[in-house]
Amino acid sequence: MGAMFRSEEMALCQLFIQPEAAYTSVSELGEAGTVQFRDLNAEVNAFQRKFVNEVRRCDEMERKLRYIEAEVHKDKVPVPPVKDMPRAPNPREIIDLEAHLEKTENEILELSHNAINLKQNYLELTELRHVLEKTEAFFAAQEEIGMDSLTKSLIADETGQQAATRGRLGFVAGVVQRERVPAFERMLWRISRGNVFLRRAELDKPLEDPNTGNEIYKTVFVAFFQGEQLKSRIKKVCSGFHASLYPCPPSNTERQDMVKGVRTRLEDLNMVLNQTRDHRQRVLVSVAKELASWSIMVRKMKAIYHTLNLFNMDVTKKCLIGECWVPTADLPNVQKALADGSNACGSSIPSFLNCIETDEVPPTFNRTNRFTRGFQNLIDAYGVASYRECNPALYTTITFPFLFAVMFGDLGHGCIMALFGAWMVIKEVSLSAKKSNNEIWNIFFAGRYIILLMGCFSMYTGLVYNDIFSKSMNIFGSSWFVPYDDYTLEHSKAFSLDPKASYIDTPYFIGIDPIWQTAENKIIFLNSYKMKLSIIFGVLHMIFGVCMSVVNYNFFKRRYSIILEFLPQVIFLCLLFLYMVFMMFFKWVAYSTLSEDPAYRQGCAPSVLILFINMMLFSSTEPEDDCKEFMFEGQGTIQRVFVLVALCCIPVMLLGKPLYLLSAKKKHVKPEQSNGNVNQGIELQEQTDISEVQPKPQAKSSGGHDHDDEPFSEIMIHQGIHTIEYVLSTISHTASYLRLWALSLAHAELSEVLWNMVLTFGLKDHNYIGAIKLYVAFFFWAFFTLAILVMMEGLSAFLHTLRLHWVEFMSKFYAGLGYIFQPFCFKTILEQEDEE
Repeated sequence: MGAMFRSEEMALCQLFIQPEAAYTSVSELGEAGTVQFRDLNAEVNAFQRKFVNEVRRCDEMERKLRYIEAEVHKDKVPVPPVKDMPRAPNPREIIDLEAHLEKTENEILELSHNAINLKQNYLELTELRHVLEKTEAFFAAQEEIGMDSLTKSLIADETGQQAATRGRLGFVAGVVQRERVPAFERMLWRISRGNVFLRRAELDKPLEDPNTGNEIYKTVFVAFFQGEQLKSRIKKVCSGFHASLYPCPPSNTERQDMVKGVRTRLEDLNMVLNQTRDHRQRVLVSVAKELASWSIMVRKMKAIYHTLNLFNMDVTKKCLIGECWVPTADLPNVQKALADGSNACGSSIPSFLNCIETDEVPPTFNRTNRFTRGFQNLIDAYGVASYRECNPALYTTITFPFLFAVMFGDLGHGCIMALFGAWMVIKEVSLSAKKSNNEIWNIFFAGRYIILLMGCFSMYTGLVYNDIFSKSMNIFGSSWFVPYDDYTLEHSKAFSLDPKASYIDTPYFIGIDPIWQTAENKIIFLNSYKMKLSIIFGVLHMIFGVCMSVVNYNFFKRRYSIILEFLPQVIFLCLLFLYMVFMMFFKWVAYSTLSEDPAYRQGCAPSVLILFINMMLFSSTEPEDDCKEFMFEGQGTIQRVFVLVALCCIPVMLLGKPLYLLSAKKKHVKPEQSNGNVNQGIELQEQTDISEVQPKPQAKSSGGHDHDDEPFSEIMIHQGIHTIEYVLSTISHTASYLRLWALSLAHAELSEVLWNMVLTFGLKDHNYIGAIKLYVAFFFWAFFTLAILVMMEGLSAFLHTLRLHWVEFMSKFYAGLGYIFQPFCFKTILEQEDEE
């Protein structure tokens, strides 16, 4: 947890790497994932960088891998996951991998082309077989009805051989796609003016397209005509409609012989297709075993060359120079990675790392684990913390689920949420391995620890509220008893309990007494109770946020802001709103029905809200008889002093810091000018021992709040804006915490309505019909409980809690003007590409 208190210290380092060791060294750094490289060639075009040809080679290998992967998925061959993550291949292995991918691609391409040609031949033979079989049925039907149109003359008055030849009908046969048949028939009718006799029959089974593998439905047709001119027109129409024409002998014997020959060829071709398919399957299965490893190796290789393009070559062209941000705690790991990279390639000259001083603001890096990552993401969604700024995520791990539970307090609903979170936490290894593409599920799974804590805290607040599915539990016995006799109870619709006669003067052991569940003034009581709780938690939360600013002021050595900003802010907040919290506690403790002083008995307790309003307006309210206006002696004087002191804090917040900075600038003496150090500006310094000297780059400001270097007028404007914002926000933010009361009350009332209007419906009958009703009612009650009370109300409470942290809490000390540390890490790169 110590690492979460503020972001880690960063160092700007220069890397000096020999060209022959550059690839392996960057590969080791990518495996370590601890450095963020800077682009030293920002002005150089991407196509003019040193390793652009290597990047193109990687792109070409990725293209081949995409083609191979598409073919593997096309044949539904399973790709086994990678058990051991392969490392980036060395330069010699790259050549072998490239040649192997080239050979594999060519082999699959050849197999695909051969399969397409064989399937095309199989399709044509299948269509020919269907044409011969269907036309046989056409001719047989003609012979049965005596329509010997092929041998009879069309012109009755012409005789002789010439007339018979002119009157003889010709025909063409083929197949056409089924959806084109209507248009095909209309076109034949138009070109022949009705002189074409068309017979067609649909194929029962679909055929397979050899190119796409999709199913296509076709129809066999035979077109009878007269004359060679009409025949050429019909063939042109068939070509236009992509109809396939096949030869069909007019003789029945010839057709039978041809059908037998086609069936024999189909059987032989089918055997060749099966053998080709089996061979292709064997090739793809062997490729699929290595496909994931090849893909990872190529992506790592490409990432290495992209990173090397960020390096700069020195003037002698014998050394690559790179700059990177490194957490100082990881500097030994970086040096070890550089040494391993040099040893891997057998370089005689070691690579080394040199830490340099800089005024640039480093990136922000908060080291997290599985538990804290979700909370850190909530903070980063508002804004990445400025460098070394106090990190709110550490405190959010407790305050976030607690404030959520104040609004979501129900033992039953909290138990459901906690069980769901616990299931995701217990099964997190197997669930994370599935890598779902469902965005909603990924959000839930990323926040599994947040959900678990929110459920556990909601169970606790539900126990305090004594609320489980809108019902109370009488575990420890009520502190109230009924003093009336049976006759009074039977003849009274309602009766009141006087604390003097019905209360045992010992509160319920924990939480709300269960007797309030049956009281008519339950809502009035809970309203007052939860409203005060929300103000108490809100004021304490805001005071804690203001106090956190002291940590930033002290760390960034702006201790004058502790006196000129923090003290007036915390005094202003405490004298007004913490005093209001004090009045709530004093009222709970001092006033009682058993008090001997009449001024401190029931009915005389003044309203805290009225007292606070009178305090701010310097007014008063006449008390009732035997009662006092104030809670204790001298309260009026104390309140006037508090308000005056709080008002005096405003000019201190407004003018204190600007005037201090103005006086400090006048006392500032410029340093003596010098000609500089002899070694100034030389990059290649003696290697720094990181165990002895570590640079400590500091941000120019305390988390982005500082404007010390600006003119006095700008400082006054900024300070005026901050002062007005703070004074007004103390009021608005305190009122904003009332959402804790509003959502808690709404959740409890909605749960009670759902119980009384849905589940009670199944509890009215005591026979077998009541059992059926109970099953139905319980189904709807459970469904609405999960959908509305747990999910929708839970999401609403989550968003309101997020707002309370972002606006009301973090605005007191958090700037969030940093930029995230994005190290060069193979694991992160592969995960991002898989998500895309």
